[in-house]
Amino acid sequence: MKNFIGSRAIPPVKYHRPKDLGAALTAIQDLKDSCKLLAGGTDLLPAFRRGTAALAFDHLVDMSSVKELNYIRKEEDEIRIGALTRLATIEESEIVKRYIPILAEAVSQMGSLQIRNQGTIGGNLCNASPAADTAPPLLVFGAKALLKSAVGQRAVSLDRFFLGPGKTILEPVEMLAEIQIPIPEAEGRFCYLKLGRRNAFTLSIVSVAAWAKVENEIFRGIRIALGAVAPVPLRAFQTEKFLIGQKAIAENIAASGESLIREVQPISDVRASADYRKDMSFVLTKRAILSCLMVS
Repeated sequence: MKNFIGSRAIPPVKYHRPKDLGAALTAIQDLKDSCKLLAGGTDLLPAFRRGTAALAFDHLVDMSSVKELNYIRKEEDEIRIGALTRLATIEESEIVKRYIPILAEAVSQMGSLQIRNQGTIGGNLCNASPAADTAPPLLVFGAKALLKSAVGQRAVSLDRFFLGPGKTILEPVEMLAEIQIPIPEAEGRFCYLKLGRRNAFTLSIVSVAAWAKVENEIFRGIRIALGAVAPVPLRAFQTEKFLIGQKAIAENIAASGESLIREVQPISDVRASADYRKDMSFVLTKRAILSCLMVS
């Protein structure tokens, strides 16, 4: 007998609900690429309803009972966020708002309150959407992804985690367990900007996160990350290199535009053309950097 969600028929799958992390890792090890992990389900289930998600798996592993991966902690010089932490929890966290406020800002602009109450940061990253809103702030912070399996774990830089739309570095026996975020230098300033077709309930057309540290009117540190302008969320390393050591003035920021345009690789879709995304990538990046230079 087939199961139905909305008007779409879904072939039967075997449902698993491990009670803890050890059981979850064992299930993943046993099932390998025949299973799909379910976190909040805010992307997967609507995709089923639309008929845009193919069931290329036989087993569904529901992670909702794995409480060990639901946390936000400050440990020495890092903030650690469990992969199953709800987006609403991140938005409201005093630790996040104090140390990495642009992550809270980015999350606050994601979907609806209902989506943020259900969705998880791990799900947002593992979907590997080029427009994933949590990715640019985390890339700017130099975050790492802690990947676990039944036989071990490894930490990878988040700028290596994404391989393409819907594709990550995760092996079939691994899961994203934690995001590790170095606490940024107190002297730097941050900005996050998102362009969408409306103010809420929308995917990004372009999103930009920036961090800048200026000493004696010179850029001593700068990081720029963008979403929805390349096959993966993008860290603009060449543009950063161009600006380091330059005087922190509008003319030099404008001159970095040529480098930035070479780094982005946008596509045209129903939300915007590739040319528009290129133009707005630079416009938003310039605004974000200038905002970092403003004294509050």
